[in-house]
Amino acid sequence: MPRAKGGFKTRRRRNKIIKAAKGYRGGRHSNWKAAFETVRHAWMHAYRGRKQRKRDMRALWITRIAAAVREHGISYSRFVGALAKAGVTLDRKVLSDIAIVDPVAFGKIVATAQQAS
Repeated sequence: MPRAKGGFKTRRRRNKIIKAAKGYRGGRHSNWKAAFETVRHAWMHAYRGRKQRKRDMRALWITRIAAAVREHGISYSRFVGALAKAGVTLDRKVLSDIAIVDPVAFGKIVATAQQAS
């Protein structure tokens, strides 16, 4: 039985990896073994990074909201608790955006929360 070296499908699969390794230094962009290992690690880090970005953004929104409510003399935790009591269902991303773009409207949201608590 002759040895199968890999034909069309194998070449296509390898070319996909080599294309993904474009711009890497040294043999990592052209040598199949090095490119495969590097791209596999890169994709693993990218997957993890997508999850990390969500956590980082939520932390940023909370920090922005906390800074904005401090100007109104209330802490972040009390503000969020009061919002829940008031039945306001705005998420942290929207609250952060309102705090930056429209401080007057954010002040009204804080006033609504303070009345509910």
